[in-house]
Amino acid sequence: MKKVLIIILLLVVAAVTAYLGFDYKHSIEPNHYYQVYLDDELLGTIKSKSEFEKYVDKRGEYIKNRYNVKKILSPNGLEIRRISTYDAELSTVEDIYNKIVDKKAFTIAGYQFTLTNDNGSKVIYVLDKDVFEKAVTKAIETFVGTEKYDSFLNNTQTEIETTGSYTNNIYIDEKITPKAVNIPVNETIYTDVDELTTYLIFGKDYKKEIYEIQPGDTISKVAFNHEIGISEFLMSNPDLTSENNLLFPGEKVIIAQTNPQLSVVIEEKIVEDVDDIFQVIEQVDPDELVGHDKVLQEGENGMSRLTRNTKKINGVFIYSDTEKREILKPTIDKIISKGGKIIPNVGSLTSWGWPTEPGWVITDDFVWRINPITGARELHSGIDIAGLGYYAPIYATNNGTVETKRYSYDYGNHVIINHNNGYYTLYAHMADFSTQQVGDTVSRGELIGYMGMTGYATGVHLHYEVWEGCRFCRISPWSIY
Repeated sequence: MKKVLIIILLLVVAAVTAYLGFDYKHSIEPNHYYQVYLDDELLGTIKSKSEFEKYVDKRGEYIKNRYNVKKILSPNGLEIRRISTYDAELSTVEDIYNKIVDKKAFTIAGYQFTLTNDNGSKVIYVLDKDVFEKAVTKAIETFVGTEKYDSFLNNTQTEIETTGSYTNNIYIDEKITPKAVNIPVNETIYTDVDELTTYLIFGKDYKKEIYEIQPGDTISKVAFNHEIGISEFLMSNPDLTSENNLLFPGEKVIIAQTNPQLSVVIEEKIVEDVDDIFQVIEQVDPDELVGHDKVLQEGENGMSRLTRNTKKINGVFIYSDTEKREILKPTIDKIISKGGKIIPNVGSLTSWGWPTEPGWVITDDFVWRINPITGARELHSGIDIAGLGYYAPIYATNNGTVETKRYSYDYGNHVIINHNNGYYTLYAHMADFSTQQVGDTVSRGELIGYMGMTGYATGVHLHYEVWEGCRFCRISPWSIY
């Protein structure tokens, strides 16, 4: 009897087990979980998507406070996919979060502005489009002047009656492309107009130095000694409006080098009265010995009214073309009688000629600047004389020997004259040479070439340098006049 009961019990257990095993999968629903992918790489599976989002939002509290935003967004490339399964190995939301931050930054909603020119592209991130637009406006005002920009925008410019300037156009040379994006929080994100304006003018590595004015300092002297241009100095010190402003000993000024991130272009018509420097005419008296000089007529500068079309980028002249020249007062040339029994190749130390005809204008001086072609900071090692047009004659400014007559990639066609008195002069960007050869003696006022724009030049002009004591010992040309 006992054996029968055991057999019956085993049969019942087997039947129940068979029944439950057959119907198990039909009686239990699959679980719904979420797989987390970053750039199509599976990071793990979590139970709740909302729990993960709340955790991310909590961990990003400091980012929300820093940028004053309400929500932290997923990294670009993050995807959460819903799955249904009976079995899965789950990760905690903390584990998934840590895996993500090791690979990519979380994001916040904002705008990307792409600035594109021939040299490439740069990207600027802002949370508010107004911050970018206001910063660009302030950068334009810095380079062209607030009053000038306002009058151009509002069409309130005064027409030129005698002398003055009229702005034809102001614009940014780069193509600017805005786009709403999720910005990774490890990028530089601008929320302040002044901060972005500083970047647009001075670049990412903005450094400023406080300098205390010393007796005898002028704006041009301080700028030159700190290897910046006068316009750069005035940008950093807006209370000083002109290079002619007086500086006082003990006064503190800011020294900073600009590195513009955009190209502010201003095209203007300028009408101004300029001095025409008289020429020195030498008449050779064959009966007098070399070195016997006699002034027959004193010289007097004249004056011309020039109408010029100009273009500047970030305050640097790109070209200056003379449209019209009106002579207001003719020049009176200085006439000197010189002994001529021997033509000297030694230049005078006290009397230098001018290398061009009257009607010229100086478009760039012997100053530190950003090269408009290379973008590098450099000492502009001479003066640029423009406004006379293509193929205008160029003259030797003193007696000497032609030492160089050739083409180079930077100076273009150029001539170097050794005046055999401790000075050299260089004449660059010529369209063509005159007939002299290396080794020939030239006299002051002798034609040596024609004005052009060969080499590194953005417009027709003569680049004129003076060297003292040795080749390439550059000095300001104004020091000999």
